[in-house]
Amino acid sequence: MIEWQWLDFNSIPNADLYEMLRQRQEVFVIEQQCFYSDLDGCDQDAYHLLGWQQIGGKRTLAAYLRCIAPGIKYPEMSLGRVLTTQAARGSGAGRQLIAEGIRCAEALHPGQRIRIGAQAHLEKFYGSFGFKAVGDPYDEDGIPHLEMLR
Repeated sequence: MIEWQWLDFNSIPNADLYEMLRQRQEVFVIEQQCFYSDLDGCDQDAYHLLGWQQIGGKRTLAAYLRCIAPGIKYPEMSLGRVLTTQAARGSGAGRQLIAEGIRCAEALHPGQRIRIGAQAHLEKFYGSFGFKAVGDPYDEDGIPHLEMLR
């Protein structure tokens, strides 16, 4: 069972913010070996979806994404920094994360389309949520990506 929190940046408790940033670094920088600046100036204006699970008797961040309002990064709203932690992979947490993220984002910005920059190997996964590839594949930090719209 995942406990979801949908919070603006200033409402994230310090310990949860630290864990969120730690997991983003763990997944995107260390695990995927992408040496880039994760702190891009968009977090302060974003809403953040944090999914917590009891893993090994401890409250642990299992899944995370952020939603950026239309007009900040893209004309559409966007979901990004999507991750499922290593401990939660294979549990269905990723599917729950995207479904909950879409639900929350559409409630926050009704009638708006959603744009994502997806890793190319996840095209079918995101396609199952109604996202369609637009444009040509591109390289981001050594990983093939696709722009996708819903």
